[in-house]
Amino acid sequence: MLSFNFLKNSVIFTIMSTEFKFQHLAPEKTSQGKVKVTDLIHRLNEEKKVEKKRNLALGFAAVSAVTVFGIILTI
Repeated sequence: MLSFNFLKNSVIFTIMSTEFKFQHLAPEKTSQGKVKVTDLIHRLNEEKKVEKKRNLALGFAAVSAVTVFGIILTI
């Protein structure tokens, strides 16, 4: 039950952090009110890197939780 609660809390935290992530991404405007496409592409690439790291950490946590649960069951 501990691993299920951990995974559930991790998923909720990931969803909440994703919502927070998009709240502060208002595109910067130049003096003429236009959006710089290069800035948006740069932000997109940075967010992809961060999301890839988060997904890797979440996957590692899930595998670790399953492994620990399996070890506890074998004891």
